[in-house]
Amino acid sequence: MNVAGLYNYWIVILLMMTGFYVVISSGNLVKKIIGLNLFQASVFILYISMGKVMNGAVPILREGVTTYSNPLPHVLILTAIVVGVATTALGLALVVRIREAYGSVEEDDIHRQDESL
Repeated sequence: MNVAGLYNYWIVILLMMTGFYVVISSGNLVKKIIGLNLFQASVFILYISMGKVMNGAVPILREGVTTYSNPLPHVLILTAIVVGVATTALGLALVVRIREAYGSVEEDDIHRQDESL
């Protein structure tokens, strides 16, 4: 198999490393949540890519079809998307509360205020 045929895995690696970089390099809490969402999206793409079977049909018994795609990875990703939206909403709600309490969403400002107490 050639490298060009694995373009979806290259996209996964690019998204994953971009999200990881954003989480590590940024001190802004909103940017960190966006980085985590990028990382999460790359994992979704990875599982969906692995769940696809070449020339696989929908898992409904029909005459002449011998290769079926497994729907389980797609169902699990749908569940993960719902959980991801909920955790993103919770994270953003916590950022709003932190902003109200500290007046900033930058990690350095928050640490500085905590140390001065």
